[in-house]
Amino acid sequence: MRVLTWAIRVALFVVLAAFAAKNTDPVALRFYFDLVWHAPLVAVLLAFFAAGAALGMLAMLGTYLAQRREISRLRRSAPAEEKSAPPVAVQPPAAEG
Repeated sequence: MRVLTWAIRVALFVVLAAFAAKNTDPVALRFYFDLVWHAPLVAVLLAFFAAGAALGMLAMLGTYLAQRREISRLRRSAPAEEKSAPPVAVQPPAAEG
């Protein structure tokens, strides 16, 4: 299984490297106030992909921290609830026949 995983990673890397090699044409990004940024297309794509991933992780951070707080609160309250709960009687299964 490990060999298959590494084979997929290597294949993906080769495809992305070929994509980067074919997209080196310079592009101009025009901003406000006549500000222009010249860079290779692959660098622009990588920058926007990284910015999107970072913004996605930042948007997810609040939910992640809230879930961690809830889990720690539940772990702290679980032992106290186990001590105060009355024992549960377990009945044997009814005899068939």
